[in-house]
Amino acid sequence: MSAFTLPGFDLDRFVRETLDEDLGVGLEDGGRDVTSDSVIPAGARFAGVMDSRDAIVVAGLPLAEAFFRHLDPECAIEALVSDGDSVAAGMDVMRLQGNARALLTAERSALNIVQHLSGIATMAREYVDAMRKGSATCTLLDTRKTLPGLRVLEKYATRQGGAQNHRMGLWDAAMIKDNHVAVAGSVGEAVRRARHAGVKPIICEVDRLDQIEPAIEAGAHHLLLDNMAPDVLREAVAMVKGRTATEASGGINLETIAAKAASGVDYCSVGRLTQSAPAADVGLDFTPV
Repeated sequence: MSAFTLPGFDLDRFVRETLDEDLGVGLEDGGRDVTSDSVIPAGARFAGVMDSRDAIVVAGLPLAEAFFRHLDPECAIEALVSDGDSVAAGMDVMRLQGNARALLTAERSALNIVQHLSGIATMAREYVDAMRKGSATCTLLDTRKTLPGLRVLEKYATRQGGAQNHRMGLWDAAMIKDNHVAVAGSVGEAVRRARHAGVKPIICEVDRLDQIEPAIEAGAHHLLLDNMAPDVLREAVAMVKGRTATEASGGINLETIAAKAASGVDYCSVGRLTQSAPAADVGLDFTPV
């Protein structure tokens, strides 16, 4: 398996700090796996198989490997599928063999990240499939509704499920929302201030049709059409006439996304991809060797 890298993400630090938390490093009597150390002989070896109990989209296998190798650099690991692959229930996704204590100590951290990221990827794929029933060209976007410290990984998982990342944070695009407008005085004034500051791109939320023209005239690059019904979205798209990107946002679910996408918007954004995705049912069984 090739080295896993993501911009802005320190894999070694993530693995080390996650394992330190589980081991209680720095706490009184912490710093060890008391169960494995007391029950498993130091030289014992295990073979293990990680499998999916449900049909899922896989994400996080390179991170699982990093957890195991951190504690047993010599362990043998074989990924049977790749992140982004759809697998059937009962399918094996990884085989591994190595020091029993090390593998048991890393097991929970490795499973946690695969279960969490695969759950996100699986939900993203479900939304993409539902969206395609309304439009073959609309793109699914995630949001900033992520767990603190896990944004880069969660947004990686949405990509594995077929979504595209919205802005990564507060730094890479302006997103003018109602509270910004309230202070600036109007949609047009808020967009003008961002444009004069040299910010690109400028995303502007509008929740009324009469806000569209002022936002475009002031220089918005992308309109977030907030909480609009499909018929209103169609009217908004017709008003925009392709002059800027359009995005349906707000309360979109699996039952409504096809109709929203069919309105002609370029994007549909869904916060629940990272906010509410359930963990995938992925297990790991060991046997002595």
